[in-house]
Amino acid sequence: MSIVKINALTVPEEQREVLEKRFASRAGAVENSDGFEWFELLRPIEGTDQYLVYTRWRDEASFQAWMEGPMKAAHQGGGDGGGERPKPAASGSTVWSFEVVQQAAPKS
Repeated sequence: MSIVKINALTVPEEQREVLEKRFASRAGAVENSDGFEWFELLRPIEGTDQYLVYTRWRDEASFQAWMEGPMKAAHQGGGDGGGERPKPAASGSTVWSFEVVQQAAPKS
């Protein structure tokens, strides 16, 4: 059964554009990972300063392999020859984990 990981990122108003550009510049980074099924970056409309990063995986092992490999490298600078790492756009982060127990797809 698939699993979902939702990373709730607290992003101050002045950092929203920075966060979105950083995600856009990493297009394909997660999509090519074994076991990856789905990704969405959700921007808040009102009432919160939290963005939601939604990823869906074949299983927990696939998610953990990505966390220990590509994701870890990306957050450590990816071996790009040094330089100062940019300041995080988010001021806080919480990861929620779920199992998919029901799903429905749109009619074709």
